[in-house]
Amino acid sequence: MRRSSASIRHFAVTPPPAHAWAILLVILALCTVAGGLAYRQHGPLALLAPLLLTIALLAMRRRSVSLGNGVLEVRAAFYRKRIALAELDLQRARVVDLAEHTQLQPRLKTNGYAIPGFYAGHFRLRGQPGKAFCLITDRRRVLWLPLRDGSQLLLSLEQPQALLDALRAAT
Repeated sequence: MRRSSASIRHFAVTPPPAHAWAILLVILALCTVAGGLAYRQHGPLALLAPLLLTIALLAMRRRSVSLGNGVLEVRAAFYRKRIALAELDLQRARVVDLAEHTQLQPRLKTNGYAIPGFYAGHFRLRGQPGKAFCLITDRRRVLWLPLRDGSQLLLSLEQPQALLDALRAAT
């Protein structure tokens, strides 16, 4: 956790595992080779896939969680979610291991970004009705934050309990 000002606190997000980066790099290399081979026949359009994958790689670096002015803000790849603290059901919130709590695992991507080891955006969960906004990079330590409207947040943080304690102290 670091502080950028007296009113906003930042919480470190667990970095994605090496295999998440490797998967995207291998796919990028294959698409670049395929695009290069297809360039003569299809022109610049053949290089669209490598360009989009490069953007996806760069987007994976955009991960942050901050708390300030009564708002929790999560940035995850192409997505951002801002939640007023009053919307959180902090009495039920807890740190979970998704291997044990399989009902909380993201199952259906509704508007998200998912590769093994990195989930960002909006998902439906395996055993829970409703929707979840996810920033998951480590399934062993995930902060589960239910919202009063029935939706949920799932966040992988270096110190998930520190954010939960800060949220409870702020309300």
